[in-house]
Amino acid sequence: MAGGRPGSNPTRDLVRVAFGPSVVALTVIAAVTLLQLLIANSDMTGASGAIASMWLGVHQVPISIDGRELGVLPLLPVLLMVAGTARTTAQATSADASWFVVRWIVASALGGPLLIAAVSLAVIHDAASVITELQTPHALNAFAHVFVVHAIGAVIGVGWRMGRRVLAETSLPDWLADSLRAAVTGMLALFGLAGVVTLASLVLHWGTMHELYAITDSLFGQLSLTLLAVLYVPNVLVGAAAMAVGSSAHIGPALFSAFTVLGGDIPALPILAAAPTPPLGPVWVALLIIGAASGVAVGQQCARRALPLLPALAKVLTAAFMSAVVMALLGFAGGGRLGNFGDVGVDQVTFGPAVFCWFAAIGALTVVMIGGVSRGAVGVRPMLPPAPPRQPEPVPAPAEVVDPPEPGQLFEPDELFEPDEVTGGGELSWTPEPEPPRASDPHPPTQPPGPLEDPEDLMFTDDDGFERPS
Repeated sequence: MAGGRPGSNPTRDLVRVAFGPSVVALTVIAAVTLLQLLIANSDMTGASGAIASMWLGVHQVPISIDGRELGVLPLLPVLLMVAGTARTTAQATSADASWFVVRWIVASALGGPLLIAAVSLAVIHDAASVITELQTPHALNAFAHVFVVHAIGAVIGVGWRMGRRVLAETSLPDWLADSLRAAVTGMLALFGLAGVVTLASLVLHWGTMHELYAITDSLFGQLSLTLLAVLYVPNVLVGAAAMAVGSSAHIGPALFSAFTVLGGDIPALPILAAAPTPPLGPVWVALLIIGAASGVAVGQQCARRALPLLPALAKVLTAAFMSAVVMALLGFAGGGRLGNFGDVGVDQVTFGPAVFCWFAAIGALTVVMIGGVSRGAVGVRPMLPPAPPRQPEPVPAPAEVVDPPEPGQLFEPDELFEPDEVTGGGELSWTPEPEPPRASDPHPPTQPPGPLEDPEDLMFTDDDGFERPS
């Protein structure tokens, strides 16, 4: 089986794709869990169940402990898992790989994690018999989450290597790659600007963040809170992005948007100190500028290659749609139920449509203003009458080529000229044809004069019979 990098081992590549990212995640989780138990001076009774639960938690599988469900899991680990799967899949795939090889690579990327998920469920079920507070997740839900996470990574990895080939072999428009690039640019701009606003809000609410750190007195506890806050940074950025496009985020009864804020209890997580507090000042309305600026970034990417009107608008709409789908998926993954606090997340009804409207409207306006539309009126080529078929040009007959005589061979006389009259003795006489008169000569030549007559014939005498008059 070939299709990976030149000189690589296909079997080793498939094993790396199947178990590489999952084993790395298990190693990191086991190290953190054992360190936590060691510092807490606890026995290792439930270490295996905790490691298996955290591995499933990386794939956004809800964890239930003592009847309380932890459904709001950090997005950073799952994003790293998707990136790891995409990287290993891309390394095992070459641009000219056959589809049979690609299917094996994708199957390996899905089969290995599903096998580890089955083992993790078995370990959690066994540990739950000893630790009654730990509950086994629903098997179908766990397998679905693991499948979706690694399927997204495998599609990204294979598409990174074979995207141009797929576009060339199918009837998809060639501007689809430009739409994907514009969608990624718009989302990065949205997250980047939302991160700047979040950092500025943390500085403004430094006292609140200090109070949240005060719930623990130990240095290890504060380090643990800092690590947990870093893991939840993508979740907070998704909430800030929802506010920037006109949607809202909520933590139980507490509601946050660019137009209103309803207070409520929030978890003791330092990163949540960036949440606005009532009464809402007019500065938060400036968050809408972030949505407009992100739409401008989408339009700039779409205008890099000018197209007629309809394809240019289709490019922008496709980029806006892909961005809306990805942002809605991130909003869904970053939300869930958080124990007694209730549901946490963004408003799914308005988040995706708001992203689409900002990116589509501002992006299309930007494309038109900066020259992303070519002179084609609607992108349809004019119907011209068919050109008459070209008549083939006459090919001149090839000139007769006379082979040169061989050395020692002479031409026969009849090959040089034709005799006009054969005289005696076998001699040939040749009468040249008279040359035609030249057009530049005004007096064509005449026949040469005959012999002169005798002058005496022109003289008259008396003897000639003429009488002299009297």
